[in-house]
Amino acid sequence: MLLRITTARHNLSLCRLLSPPSTQTLSRCCPPSSPRPVAETRRPITTKSSTTPELRPAKKRTFGALAGFERRCLGTAIGSDYRPTEAGFDSLPNPMTSSFLPQHSPLYEVRRYDNEAPLIVKHVGSTSQRSTMHRTTGIPGDTEDMFCVFDACIQVGKFERAALVLQRLAALKSLSNPALMTLHDRFLEALLTELESDPSEAKGDELHRWFELHIRDAHLPHTPETIAILLKATLVASSSPLRQMLVRRYMEMLPEETAMESLFDGGILSDEDLVDIAQICPQYNVPENVHSANTAEAVGANEASDADPGTTLRSDLPVAPRWVTSSETTPDVRSVPQKGIGLTTLKKTLSLFSELPTGHDIASLSPAERREIQSRLEKDCVEAAVARWREENQALRGMGLNTSISGASLSARLYDWQGALEARIAEEFELIEEAERKPKKVTQDLERCLYGPPLRQSTPSRLAATTIMSTLSAMSMFGADRGVPVTTLISTVSQIVEEDIRALNRTKDKGKPAARKKVAKKSARQLLRYNSGQQPPSADGAASEEWNTLHSSATSTGWSVALRMKIGACLVAFLIDTAKITVVRDHPETKVLVSQVQQAFTHGSQLRRGKRTGVIVPNAAVVDLLMREPKGDFLARQLPMVAEPNPWTKWNKGGFLEYPVSLVRVKNSEMDQKIYAEAAIARGDMDQVLKGLDVLGRTSWKINRPVLDVMLECWNSGEAVANLPGINIPLAIPPEPEPSEDPQVKRDWIREVKALENEKAGLHSQRCYMNLQLEIARAFRDQTFYFPHNIDFRGRAYPIPTYLNHMGADHVRGLLKFGEGRPLGESGLRWLKVHLANVYGFDKASLIDREQFANDNVDNIFDSAENPMSGTKWWLEAEDPWQTLAACYELRAALKSPDPPAFVSHLPVHQDGTCNGLQHYAALGGDTWGAQQVNLEPGEKPADVYTAVADLVEENIARDLKNGVPLAELVHGKVTRKVVKQTVMTNVYGVTYVGAKKQVLKQIDDLYPGLGKASGTDINVIGGYITRKVFEAMGSMFRGAHDIQAWLGALGSIICRAVMPSQIEELANASPAKPGRRRRATTTSIHKVATDDIRSLFQSSLIWTTPLRMPVVQPYRKSSVRVVKTCMQDLILQAPDVSDPVHKRKQLQALPPNFIHSLDASHMLLSALECDHLGLTFAAVHDSFWTHACDVDAMNNVIRDAFIRIHSDDVIARLASEVKARYKGAIFLAKMKRKSPSAKPILAWRKENKMSLKMELVLEGKRQQLLDSDDPAEVEEGKAMVTPASIYEALDDSDSLVVADEIEGLGEVNLNSPKHAGLSDGEVDVDSEVMEAEAEAEVEADEVDLDAGASEAANADPELALLKLGTASTEFAKAIVKEPVKKSSQRGQSDIELWLPLTLPKMPQKGDFDVQRLRGSKYFFS
Repeated sequence: MLLRITTARHNLSLCRLLSPPSTQTLSRCCPPSSPRPVAETRRPITTKSSTTPELRPAKKRTFGALAGFERRCLGTAIGSDYRPTEAGFDSLPNPMTSSFLPQHSPLYEVRRYDNEAPLIVKHVGSTSQRSTMHRTTGIPGDTEDMFCVFDACIQVGKFERAALVLQRLAALKSLSNPALMTLHDRFLEALLTELESDPSEAKGDELHRWFELHIRDAHLPHTPETIAILLKATLVASSSPLRQMLVRRYMEMLPEETAMESLFDGGILSDEDLVDIAQICPQYNVPENVHSANTAEAVGANEASDADPGTTLRSDLPVAPRWVTSSETTPDVRSVPQKGIGLTTLKKTLSLFSELPTGHDIASLSPAERREIQSRLEKDCVEAAVARWREENQALRGMGLNTSISGASLSARLYDWQGALEARIAEEFELIEEAERKPKKVTQDLERCLYGPPLRQSTPSRLAATTIMSTLSAMSMFGADRGVPVTTLISTVSQIVEEDIRALNRTKDKGKPAARKKVAKKSARQLLRYNSGQQPPSADGAASEEWNTLHSSATSTGWSVALRMKIGACLVAFLIDTAKITVVRDHPETKVLVSQVQQAFTHGSQLRRGKRTGVIVPNAAVVDLLMREPKGDFLARQLPMVAEPNPWTKWNKGGFLEYPVSLVRVKNSEMDQKIYAEAAIARGDMDQVLKGLDVLGRTSWKINRPVLDVMLECWNSGEAVANLPGINIPLAIPPEPEPSEDPQVKRDWIREVKALENEKAGLHSQRCYMNLQLEIARAFRDQTFYFPHNIDFRGRAYPIPTYLNHMGADHVRGLLKFGEGRPLGESGLRWLKVHLANVYGFDKASLIDREQFANDNVDNIFDSAENPMSGTKWWLEAEDPWQTLAACYELRAALKSPDPPAFVSHLPVHQDGTCNGLQHYAALGGDTWGAQQVNLEPGEKPADVYTAVADLVEENIARDLKNGVPLAELVHGKVTRKVVKQTVMTNVYGVTYVGAKKQVLKQIDDLYPGLGKASGTDINVIGGYITRKVFEAMGSMFRGAHDIQAWLGALGSIICRAVMPSQIEELANASPAKPGRRRRATTTSIHKVATDDIRSLFQSSLIWTTPLRMPVVQPYRKSSVRVVKTCMQDLILQAPDVSDPVHKRKQLQALPPNFIHSLDASHMLLSALECDHLGLTFAAVHDSFWTHACDVDAMNNVIRDAFIRIHSDDVIARLASEVKARYKGAIFLAKMKRKSPSAKPILAWRKENKMSLKMELVLEGKRQQLLDSDDPAEVEEGKAMVTPASIYEALDDSDSLVVADEIEGLGEVNLNSPKHAGLSDGEVDVDSEVMEAEAEAEVEADEVDLDAGASEAANADPELALLKLGTASTEFAKAIVKEPVKKSSQRGQSDIELWLPLTLPKMPQKGDFDVQRLRGSKYFFS
């Protein structure tokens, strides 16, 4: 496995770090570990050792036996149920010598990629086998659950139950032998750790007995690690005569010399162990230049020499008096009244920074010390919360009060909840122990046997704290007054508990004998080698080199859905039982104050969307406290880092030091992406992506102190300034109307009052969120910090810290500046002025005019910087006021300096793309006209695509006006840039017609209120007309982009209805149903069953590879439903699996925007890599790139070069080539017109052969297999076969196929789509997550299935009816408005289906725009 630098933990306080001069060593980073070469193997995925980060240079090897082991195999996420492509991964080019992986090409170059050999991970069946729970032992029957229980038992030392899990896995035969052997190795290693801590011959005998009975007798392929564990156990706990016998026996089991090398490099045997083995086995010897006595000493010396030179305590750090704190110079942040635990928890966590002397930056410490502090920050979150609760509770009791008083803070009450819940969990731990011991178990005992081991990895105290914090956070997030659905709350609690347990386990692992093992890994190869004069003994158990996929792809993914729900339900139920609150109210009659202890939470049900849903409702007293709660828990792991993030090396290795995060942001249902990403990392394909994220994470940041001071002044005043909401929000509630016979009047008033209350609550929530951001900014005001990044499944990078990062709103961006400063220079001063004009909103002019704008407003700039709140407040008139204020401070300081070009600037200067998605589309399609509108073509002034579209729409409306179209007269002259901007911007990212119409209507309502009423025309009809015109203008301006979107839609439609060769083979080999008497079924039921069976075969998700060789897997599938019984209620949950059928409509809607997002993500990361290569500081917000003012010219060259490198290749042709290879041999289900020439002979053939669609699929699969054969006789046999596909091919009747039109391209609106039939009012926004939310709201029955036509509801569209009046003869009506086709009432008139070999649709013709012309464009990014 890849190694990364880790830092030893010493739990030192910060005050000790800042103590007077000392020479004591704090901590030291482990020295770089050389990647260990292993034997040539049959592992399907390999990567070269040079992919190891530069921080870990390889040590020079002189050991001769290492020849031939220069390649190092890595694991992937491909489980035992996954197989490489037909030819196997071994047939793919070796990353060491591949032509598509140049040895010396820079990271910022687009590396050649063999599109005909893409990364393919095949799966067979479900990833989990389910069986019933064993009623005697309590071992679960679900494979996923067994993995989780096994892991937990290993962690907590429950070896007896871990052994039972292994025995059941072996009995079920659900794992391959190598995968099962991997679990045995982990089990033996855990036994060895226990043996080393308490050596005894009896424990050693148990370990050896397990090997003999469950590995040797079961004929499992033991590994070199297995032998190393057995040797170590022999040396630790066996007596002398037996020791020699066992050592010789186990040494004879070594399979070959290569495996022996892996054994001795495994890190299990120490140097002394190897010397003892050499003495017992003479055929092994120790090199003459190595002495065992001083081996450890030498290794320690090597580590010390390799350690960071700055790991000793600093002697030059100032020590501030205790009364001097940074709060003297920076005011506190005014808290939102009665804020509660969220903010106080944050302040407790951030109290670390208050211990620092004024103005002291942690960056002045050594790297090891910075990492020590960062580790403390990440681990203090839960402890900080509990400490705060304890302090407030004890403070009340110290005053002679208790938490039952009505004025007690929530924090004080929570400590009582914590104690009661902790006691209940401790009691449950005892019940779990008792349940595991029972010989006969009832249902509750079986449940405890399942969730008990994972829970025991934590402590009752920590489980109680995380349960309380996550529950309150969920209540605040989802609305405490309405209650939270049980499923949502349980999922939230269990997820946070699982993450906390993972972090705990990671910390525990660092305290295990891993350090000794790492030392052994460095020196073992130098101590013992096989005597070349002797032949290695033959092994009777050949060790398989199959990679350990079991732990990576199954157990490391976390708890199963069922286990997670059971644990969450258990903890939430305990909280409901134990959490009490004292409610004080007036007696309804006597008006005397009375108090009563009530449940803090209750479990009930509500009617939501017509379904009875279980909810957790907090007590009204708790709601009063939570209504003003910010969501501030678990912030410590979401804060910026004060040390450089760990470099990314694996799926969950990178970023934070202690808190593991995944490289790709995926949900539980997105296992495909995880599997492919891990496989790509192991193959070395994603090194550019990983290095690009490292570049973004290494960019240092600081707080802009002058801006922070002004922001705190505004904030503490309580007034609304810029985007900061005020404390007292003046929202006048309208008076209640007089009683009226018209109930609509009262309903309108209620709706208006609710809207005002929602607006007020939203502004208050926004202020609470900003409160957290300002607290973090104030705490980090003197620090240099970093933002670790990860990516989504499309490759787009995001900072992991949630609250304070450069992707935030204007006030957050204004607070941030680069940690490193650089002199402006002449060009930098010019770009600083241009940047000020950009953030002010004067960004549509030429660069010269923008610079002049700053020169003309020098007085305003100086006044804004010198008197921000008492002057003219010119900066508040800007489009981005806080960023403008930051630019004013920077420009004033530069101009007032003695030498402005020499002024050291820290301010990031932005270069933004012009509708970047359309830029990529214009380059893909070669659209010259479109390229001009998005500044790909050189020009003296920046082009504005929004104005161009608005002008084109007005031209089309004028043409309709001449033709007498009534709607044209209503909207003529009213379509401006503002009306079309949002629709143009989001069109390329997949906005639907419904969403675009809502965008247009919003702008029309703002600009022309009352237009619909004044004209007597439905405003929806007016909005629909303008929207269609906008789409039409986009289609004509970006013709090539429209063709590409149409091609992508056709391609996706084919793939989503395709069946892979492996699936066809499974169908062919499946045993036929046993004959017998069956009940007569109706035609309708038979057709429905057949349809469902066929739909279940469509499992091929849309997959492609980005220019940076990252595989993108669209995650949209139709997950099956599973009922999970918990102690609270039965939960109906989605059970995602990689074998679930794809969600066709989601796949098609998301394909164009996701494909463009993957291109702009590649462009950004390529630019980051080259900027880093040139020594430039770089940051980015998707298509907005940031650097120092002096480096803008250099970055602009980089941006253009990266874009040209991507689009110099024919991206669409490369995608087509990859799809052809990836889905080779697939067969898809096509539709044919029933009245076409091919239909009649096909129907006649079916009447004669009477085959089901599945049987036809198997037959066509056999025909294709014969046609692809190298045997001429088999080819002739295939040609002689008659199938519907062969009939279709013989007649060459391609026009008879029905093209699935389920995706809207630029300039096209399809009213056949169910989403245009009034079924959904949701808007598909830029991100696919929003697109998915809209799709979930639509009716499942309206998805396009195998034989259903378009929805008839579209026929009732009033827009279409009105548009037909006077427009039927226009080109617009013919080309854009596609009238819905009525669904035939006779089934015989519907289209027929047939299986065809997967062939790609004809590629769109590319235009004549040359992307090289981009080099001369000044406004591509500006």
